[in-house]
Amino acid sequence: MPFTEAIWIAFSSLRTNKLRSFLTILGILIGVSSVIAVVAITEGLDSYISNQVLELGSRSFRLQKQPDIITSHEEWKEMMKRKRIELDDLEAVARTCTLCAEVGASVGTGGSAKRGRTIHKNVRITGITENIARIGAIRELEQGRHLVQQDIDQARRVGVVGMDLVDGLFGSVDPMGKEIDVDGHKIKIVGVAEAKGSIFGQSQDNFVWIPITTFQKLYGSRRSITIQVEAVSMEDFEDAQDQVRLAMRNRRHLTYLEDDDFSIETGESIMDLWQTATRGIYVVTIVVTGISLLIGGIVVMNIMLVSVTERIQEIGVRKALGARRRDIMRQFLVESVVLSGFGGLLGVLGAAAIALGLGGIIGNMMSLDFSAPVRPWAVALALGVSSVVGLVAGLYPASRAAALDPVEALRNE
Repeated sequence: MPFTEAIWIAFSSLRTNKLRSFLTILGILIGVSSVIAVVAITEGLDSYISNQVLELGSRSFRLQKQPDIITSHEEWKEMMKRKRIELDDLEAVARTCTLCAEVGASVGTGGSAKRGRTIHKNVRITGITENIARIGAIRELEQGRHLVQQDIDQARRVGVVGMDLVDGLFGSVDPMGKEIDVDGHKIKIVGVAEAKGSIFGQSQDNFVWIPITTFQKLYGSRRSITIQVEAVSMEDFEDAQDQVRLAMRNRRHLTYLEDDDFSIETGESIMDLWQTATRGIYVVTIVVTGISLLIGGIVVMNIMLVSVTERIQEIGVRKALGARRRDIMRQFLVESVVLSGFGGLLGVLGAAAIALGLGGIIGNMMSLDFSAPVRPWAVALALGVSSVVGLVAGLYPASRAAALDPVEALRNE
């Protein structure tokens, strides 16, 4: 029997039992669509996280009291016992780190900004050194100027604001040189930062930058600062971290056997944590998909056995007309593979729809430009696996059909 004829017979059988065929491929459809959709969403998130980490600056890192990620309540309590990082530490690091191109600091709190009767809430109020805007990703200004060293030295009540505050408090009015009330303190606007949008649903433009000395004067100096450092080059990146670590250990008189009582955070540590989490997602996805495809394969096998039982006379006629054992086996194997492959194809279409829909939902929820690309390798893998499942699931029914005696098959009613 020619292979094309076997395919034609397979499609004819599927058309004859449309509902049964659809229910048969449903398990494979779900398995295939879920694995492709999860891969697409995960890769979209990987790409987004990578881009955001790159925006922080590939040569920059942070020295802070505690790590970005704390995994238990006990660890949090231990971190809270650490000494805070102060401006004296900033000066020591800047003085001793020869491989650091820039060393700055920031400290922040949440608050509100007011102009007249208009109040803008959830504002990030940050005290900074004059070089913070140059460390990592450079923050350009829409108008005005950045804070300068004289602002820091004299603790001036001036600030740079984000576009959210400009839109919320001034509308179409030029904000330059005007004052706003920040938690009851008058701050004169000297600069407006260009808009950067949101990250994970959090606006990057809802802030006020004021001199770090002004911040400590208004809010107190008991908050731990974050020291932000940029290495001279990527080749010196790790050595710069070692110099900062050594400077802090010397200041804290830590012995060789004692652990650091501070944290150095880089974009790489965030990416490592994220990739560890996504690897777990991949493993779970593979397990769940494997179970789904196994169930789909069992369903395909059962349906093919039913098909063999229903078509015993057809098999007898074909054998009586000269069909060989391998022709009958090929016929049912092709039918099984076509059934599973069609389920895989529908799964690809379903995955594309799911990825597009979830990508849009995630983008709207987090107010970001998010895409979940359906990778060709994932499509090829899904179609290949579904076809293999069909082939394996069809072996027993096909061999059973091929082994039927033609005389007994023709007598069957």
